[in-house]
Amino acid sequence: MNSIFGGYILSSLSTAKSYIIDSEDQLRADMYSFLASLLRKEPSAELVKQITILESDDSSIGKSIKTLSKLASSLDLPTIRDEYVRIFIGVGRGEILPFASYYLTGFLKDKPLAKLRNDMKEIGIEIETDVKEPEDHIASLFDMMAGLILGKFTRNYTIGEQRDFFNKHLAPWADLLMRDIESSKIAVFYSPVGTIGREFLEIERSSFKMDVTG
Repeated sequence: MNSIFGGYILSSLSTAKSYIIDSEDQLRADMYSFLASLLRKEPSAELVKQITILESDDSSIGKSIKTLSKLASSLDLPTIRDEYVRIFIGVGRGEILPFASYYLTGFLKDKPLAKLRNDMKEIGIEIETDVKEPEDHIASLFDMMAGLILGKFTRNYTIGEQRDFFNKHLAPWADLLMRDIESSKIAVFYSPVGTIGREFLEIERSSFKMDVTG
């Protein structure tokens, strides 16, 4: 089995294999992992420092990355970390609950989580026992997508299988989540994170529609 520990996908020694990943798929996996690292917990000093030196092009998503990089340079770490807490944790609960079950049913740990757990079992993914968040947290789902792209789960998954997982577990709700983050009155640093997430998901959705193979 493979596991997600603290949101990070880990390959077991018994099943891990190496696959040749093309540059486009590597970039996709990197973006999923990047977004997961920002949405999993309060950003570390190392992560924020890395964001300050990000380079990007003049595409729409590239401009959003530049905005995020500038904010990482201008805001201090306690302010950024406090913003995460206020948006996603709060006192009792945060402004935004980034779980599939909540967005799709209005309740935590509901049917979408059960369906995800069934698919995780089939793929060979398990959560370490000390990870407290339900598996349908957006960061975990982004990590799972990165793992599918990179062949971290027992075998290499086709683009069609990636598309099926995306359509089943992300497409119905993740765009709305990103829009909520983007428009949050609390969000300064996290507003462009929501924009990047929304634009990236749009790219993924369009790419999956165009690719009828796999």
